[in-house]
Amino acid sequence: MKYYVVKYSGPFGFIKPWTAVRDSETFSQQFLTPSIIEGIEKKLFPELLTSNGISKILGHRLSYDQVCGQQEQIQTRGWNSTKKGKQILFERPNGILLRGVLINPTLTLAFKTLEDAQIAHKQHICLCRNEDILFPLEILETDKNSFDSDENQFNGFELIFEKTEKSFLVGYNRLTAEQMYGWIKVVGNPITQY
Repeated sequence: MKYYVVKYSGPFGFIKPWTAVRDSETFSQQFLTPSIIEGIEKKLFPELLTSNGISKILGHRLSYDQVCGQQEQIQTRGWNSTKKGKQILFERPNGILLRGVLINPTLTLAFKTLEDAQIAHKQHICLCRNEDILFPLEILETDKNSFDSDENQFNGFELIFEKTEKSFLVGYNRLTAEQMYGWIKVVGNPITQY
């Protein structure tokens, strides 16, 4: 089966997929969940907005140079109240969050048709947040076997979206609240510098 692969990259750091929560405590994963891939697909192909699931992206890989820990000042969601004389004072305490940032990520998306790859190649994508923009680099023609084994061209982490004995819980679908499962396939060396 032929694959048409589009490579995307960006010249700066990008927040890791699950790092928005408590990265300093959990060192969250570098893989992309099914809902992230589905969101990217719906951005590239808006005609799929009313459908469920992933239909055009056959596979993906995520690689990067390194993970850089960066501090961010945050405020808590709730308010604390204190009484000072007759006045009630409200405050939202500040905190410091350590976020992992992927430096120079490369995302590779595989499509079934050249037409889909060409449509995807004309657009940018967002890895996780709107400021995390990746730009298209090139379209490569290959086959499934090469995509799964070529450690130089298609290296990276890929979460295989299936529930097997080696799968683990990777999150909850934001729209349906369904549990999402998968297992990580590593091709080549996903961390390009150390």
